[in-house]
Amino acid sequence: MKILLFAGLLLVVLGIASLVVPIPHTERQGIKAGDINIGVQTSHSERVSPIISAVLIAGGIALTVASARTRPSKN
Repeated sequence: MKILLFAGLLLVVLGIASLVVPIPHTERQGIKAGDINIGVQTSHSERVSPIISAVLIAGGIALTVASARTRPSKN
């Protein structure tokens, strides 16, 4: 079950990255009157909730352990 192992490791990496890497958001607000367009663009970065990161890491570990238990023994 290499797919479970790969998925588990991917979730662990994504969970750790979500703790460190902020996600950028850009918002644009403006007023349009005839041919004139006046706007303001704001951008800020937010991190994912630590609870979501913990769920990703725990799910990744669970999938990795599940893939290790489903491997057939080579005896």
